Amino acid sequence: MASGDSLLQWSMLSNEPPTTAFATPDLRNLHPVLDFAPTPDEEAVFSGVMPQHYTAAASVVVFIHYAMSTATTGDIVLDAQFERVGDGSQDIDADGFAAVQSLTVVGVPATSGNVDIVSITFTSAQADAIAKGEGFRLKIRRDGDNVADTAAGDLELRWVELREA
Repeated sequence: MASGDSLLQWSMLSNEPPTTAFATPDLRNLHPVLDFAPTPDEEAVFSGVMPQHYTAAASVVVFIHYAMSTATTGDIVLDAQFERVGDGSQDIDADGFAAVQSLTVVGVPATSGNVDIVSITFTSAQADAIAKGEGFRLKIRRDGDNVADTAAGDLELRWVELREA
């Protein structure tokens, strides 16, 4: 496996929404999206098993493919965090997400509906030390109450991709 190769991809249809403050399913021209309102902060959760070809020596990068429902100006703040659900590492009766890693996207696409692809890089420790063959969850949140999040309207999540750095 070469550096930068894709490990996993999720569409919005793979979302396992939390019980509260969840992004809502929607359609945009028959494209399924998850709408993240600016307030309150909303989340989506994606589960997976780290592929056997993952080297665990490198960082991982989360790529977020999104569009804005109406905004053509402003900035957004996105958070992501991992939860290792490996062999004896997590009681699934409780959450155990590692620390949040944040990204401020300066300047949303100038055309509503145009897809932008942004990324957040995690060290192995920041990704909760997930090993190959272990289960995990990835939480994506729009931090809309952050003062740096100035774009109006919903963020529309289309895909998420995990790559080895």
